[in-house]
Amino acid sequence: MLASIRPVQSLLIAIFVMMAGSGFLSTLIGLRLERAGSGTMVIGLVATAYFVGLVVGALRAGSVVRRVGHIRAFAAFVALLSASTLAYALVRHPLPWGALRLIDGICVAGVFVCLESWLGDRAEAGTRGTILASYMVALYSGQAIGQLLLRSGGGVAPHVPFEIASILISLAILPVCLTRSAAPTFAEAASLPLRRLFAASPLGVVGAGITGLLLGAFYGLAAIYARRLGLSLAQTATFMTVVILGGVALQWPLGRLSDRYDRRRVIVGGFALTLGVSIALAMQPTGALLLALGFAFGGLSFALYPLSVAHANDRLLPSERVTASGQLVLLYSAGAALGPLGAAAAMTRAGAGGLFLFIALAAGAMLVFSLWRLAATDAVPGEAQQDFQILPRTTPTAALLDPAADPDDSQQQVTT
Repeated sequence: MLASIRPVQSLLIAIFVMMAGSGFLSTLIGLRLERAGSGTMVIGLVATAYFVGLVVGALRAGSVVRRVGHIRAFAAFVALLSASTLAYALVRHPLPWGALRLIDGICVAGVFVCLESWLGDRAEAGTRGTILASYMVALYSGQAIGQLLLRSGGGVAPHVPFEIASILISLAILPVCLTRSAAPTFAEAASLPLRRLFAASPLGVVGAGITGLLLGAFYGLAAIYARRLGLSLAQTATFMTVVILGGVALQWPLGRLSDRYDRRRVIVGGFALTLGVSIALAMQPTGALLLALGFAFGGLSFALYPLSVAHANDRLLPSERVTASGQLVLLYSAGAALGPLGAAAAMTRAGAGGLFLFIALAAGAMLVFSLWRLAATDAVPGEAQQDFQILPRTTPTAALLDPAADPDDSQQQVTT
């Protein structure tokens, strides 16, 4: 395994360090806005700006990489992200913070495009799975550890968390700029008409979008939920970390279960359990029960996106799978951009528990849709199902890391 990732170890270190610095900003900014007296809808709008930036960056960053190359583009995106992170300490108003979150989203998407296309180029048929798994570990572990930096946000020096985040983000440049590995020619997955994708797998398409709705709501407003339950800053950081770790821990077992049985039934079960856990969280539990439910929510909800992608791939031609994965990422991101707005409206009416009431409503609607698809169509035979693969919900370029990718089919330019 170590031999497989050695050629890309600098890229993995870079994503770990960057996510440690930037992964907790959504949580921190939501908390700071609430402390400054901003309403829940305002906090939701600022969170939405970030996800809109992710979509814009995913669609446009490739042109920057093609023009100046991977290393220069990566350095530019990271430098701008570091600068915008420091800017939060200079101005404290929701409008400029929303603009900064939009910039953050564009830059983070640009970083993902650079690293994922580079990793995809370095991966070979026999090492693609190992490299993808290592990338996921680096990404999620950096994000989980970064949540603990919330503890540095005391009242005496409120600017310190932004400074620490900026330092870490800036340091992410070093492994890439000093690597001896030559940057590749930029390539990304081609697009697949959405009509064709929906016709092949309505459950996969709608599942990806609804999962974005759920997780966009969570990332945008979960910290506000925790604080309104009376949790301290340290307890809020622990709650967020536990949810992310749950997402890492349960994705693979649920995926392997879906390989053995009708994948649609696992998706139905996943949304049903997410509905139940969300209702329990909406009742505002405390203590160990809150953490246990948070872990279960992360494990279930994080698995829904790769399960939806796997189901869609089961119903597509092998040559279409990589391009379909790219489209599903964009659908996820579009849902994530809408999630904070819906959750904010629910919290305005129902208090802290409104966040998970909104998530429960979305999960319940998807459960009904899933049951309808289960009754309306036949299952894919077990031998025809593609093996489950955990995939990042980052940019369409991540599809090039899929071990099922056909290099001849995936190395095409996007047609949008």
